[in-house]
Amino acid sequence: MRVGPRTLETACELVASVAVCCRGKLPLLLIDDHLPYPAAILQVFGQIKHRRRRKKGRGRKRKPTLKPPPNLLVGVVKKVRDARGNLLKVTTYGLFGRLKDIEDRIRRLRIGSKINTSHLERLNGTVRGQQTRLARRTRNGSRLSRMLQWALWLWRDLYNWTRVHGSLQGRCPAMALGLADHVWPVFEYIRYPVHVGDLQRQEWAQQRNDALESHSDVYQRKKALPIS
Repeated sequence: MRVGPRTLETACELVASVAVCCRGKLPLLLIDDHLPYPAAILQVFGQIKHRRRRKKGRGRKRKPTLKPPPNLLVGVVKKVRDARGNLLKVTTYGLFGRLKDIEDRIRRLRIGSKINTSHLERLNGTVRGQQTRLARRTRNGSRLSRMLQWALWLWRDLYNWTRVHGSLQGRCPAMALGLADHVWPVFEYIRYPVHVGDLQRQEWAQQRNDALESHSDVYQRKKALPIS
């Protein structure tokens, strides 16, 4: 969860956080048609693409750009609305990677058969229903973004460790992932030293900063200077 305005910078930070969790592996990304997402994905996962000169053997070399890696799979759900905001239709397409490969990966993960964001929409509705700071009409709004971020982290931990989920046969998500052998009471969560320290947060922040530096930036920095 990344708190911030819907800008390219926030989108890059969100994608960088996903890259850090994947530890070098390419994830399956299912997104909506938010405009900054393609540029943010290329910023984090893109590879160097050397462009040819316009004229053979003449002119300056064109600056390298970013291209998606061969195994990156990104599916997009696009909602078409009228002038009043009413939903007309929903279309899907593959942004990076073949559509067949994306749908095969979705079926293997057992999250459907077509490109969809239903799992994220459900989580979004759950967060808004259980976190009053995110309700659409409320007086419990956060004046500081860091306070909202801390509230969301607390909700995330309680949601995954102390609450029974009906779809998990009476278990919590931590039990489903093999991280716990019972549903934690809130008192046990408070007393147990599982909270992330400042040093760990600084290490994660450095990893995100490294992921935000694109291959193009690294190439430009390491490019040898001309000798006069």
